[in-house]
Amino acid sequence: MSDGAVGNGAAGNGAAVNGAVVIGEDGRARCPWGAAQPDYAAYHDQEWGVALRGVPELYERITLESFQSGLSWLTILRKRPAFREAFAGFDPEEVAAFDEDDRQRLLADASIVRNRAKIDAAITNARAVLDLDVPLDDLLWSFAPPRRPESERPAALGDVPAITDESKAMAKELKRRGFVFVGPTTCYALMQATGMVDDHLQHCWRA
Repeated sequence: MSDGAVGNGAAGNGAAVNGAVVIGEDGRARCPWGAAQPDYAAYHDQEWGVALRGVPELYERITLESFQSGLSWLTILRKRPAFREAFAGFDPEEVAAFDEDDRQRLLADASIVRNRAKIDAAITNARAVLDLDVPLDDLLWSFAPPRRPESERPAALGDVPAITDESKAMAKELKRRGFVFVGPTTCYALMQATGMVDDHLQHCWRA
C-alpha cells in the first residue's frame, strides 16, 4: 500500500473513525483502501500484513510486486490466478528454465500483464533465487524490523512511508545478488504484503 498501488484514491463506503479507518457494511473498521471494494476487502482481511514464509510463496510476491509497478494492485490481484498458471505456480526451478518459446507464450497471454521487461525480470529473478546461498525467505525476513506495538502504528494513510531504511537495504542486497525490478518502494510494498512490517492503521480490526 506504500506506493499507492493498493489504496490509491480509495475512500471506502463507510464512516471514518478518527479520520483514518472506515467502517464497512459488516461493522468492521478497516484501512480505507481495504473498504473500497470486495476484492480489496478480502485481500486486506486475509492476506495483507500476514506473515508469509516459503520460497515459492515469496518468489511469487516479488514477481507480482514487480509486475504491479505502474499499475493498480487491483489489476494484479484479479490476474493472480492467471499469473500462477502462466508461471508454473511460481516454482523458481521451473521458471528459471523458461526459454524464448516461454517468453513468446507469456507475451501472447492476454490473461496476464504482457510486458517483456517484467517477464524477463521474473525469469532473471527465478534464476537469482536458485543462486542464493540461503533460502529466499530467510534472506528477505532478515530485513524485517522489530514488530511495533499498536500505539506506534500509522494513524492515517498519509503516515505510511513509501520506503524505509530496511527496504533500501533489502533492495541493495537483492540487486547485489542478481535480482532486478526490486527498488526500495517495491521492496517496502513486499514487506507490507508479507507481514515483515504491519502497516494496518490504528483501530483497523486487523491491527
